[in-house]
Amino acid sequence: MDALSTVLEAIRLKTVVYSKFPLSAPWGLDIVADENSQFWRLVSGSCTIGSPDGHRIEMAEGDLVFVPHGSAHWIADRSTSLRMTSPEFVKARREGIPVFNGSGDITMLVAGHFEFDYKLLHPFLKDLPSIIHISQYGTENQQLLKQVTQLMLEEMNDEKPGSSVMLKCLSEIMFVNIIRAYLERDAPASGFLSALNDPKISKALKLMQDSPQINWTLESLASEIGMSRSVFFNQFKKLLHETPLNYLTNWRIKRASTLLLTDNSNIAEIAANVSYQSEAAFNRIFKSKTGSTPAAYRKNKGFQ
Repeated sequence: MDALSTVLEAIRLKTVVYSKFPLSAPWGLDIVADENSQFWRLVSGSCTIGSPDGHRIEMAEGDLVFVPHGSAHWIADRSTSLRMTSPEFVKARREGIPVFNGSGDITMLVAGHFEFDYKLLHPFLKDLPSIIHISQYGTENQQLLKQVTQLMLEEMNDEKPGSSVMLKCLSEIMFVNIIRAYLERDAPASGFLSALNDPKISKALKLMQDSPQINWTLESLASEIGMSRSVFFNQFKKLLHETPLNYLTNWRIKRASTLLLTDNSNIAEIAANVSYQSEAAFNRIFKSKTGSTPAAYRKNKGFQ
């Protein structure tokens, strides 16, 4: 499995598509900050998205805006329109109270969010900018993103058996293609995503993530990817801002955290699965990284 896919499985990506809804001008929403990554896809009409720092994006039909860190922002037909908070808007819709149904121009939006296990957050999420705006669909990945969002609309327009599952799967595909489109357009100079574009460092990440049970060393990893020990160490640290072995330790704990909640193996077996032959040593490093022992983590999270 490729490095990004392994990470997305480890952080337990979940998606929620709210709905497709029409908004008649004037309208505006203040989106409060939370832990989820929001997305907005403009189906028809026009709107503006802004952030507290004054940055604004004018959206055109087909545009998609992704807010990776769940930071506060607003969306409206125009910047001067009065806005209501997102909790107020959700409450009104649930209670059947009409809002934003005036006589002005109609804007149609599809919105939703992506959820992650924040105890298992991976550095690549932190490396993303505060907002990503995808407005052009010239490349293959951007075309696929356009097709996926169109399929989502079709499922919402004509609900069929299995539509909820279809929407969940399509939104997960959309997330991956947002990341791909971002990499094509604005490839970062450093961070996990930049490392994916480096064939040798990407291979090292894949080796560590696919086989955390192996007793990897700098020498063995460098040998596997055809680099010298020093060049590998420096290039890895330059791109990911941490050493290879520190990344490996963090990955092992992320992997162990997932196994504690999804696998009925005992703690000693899970420790061995991520290269710790000593259960006591595993307990110490796990607690230092998560704040709790493996047993307490499994109990508090609820074994699934």
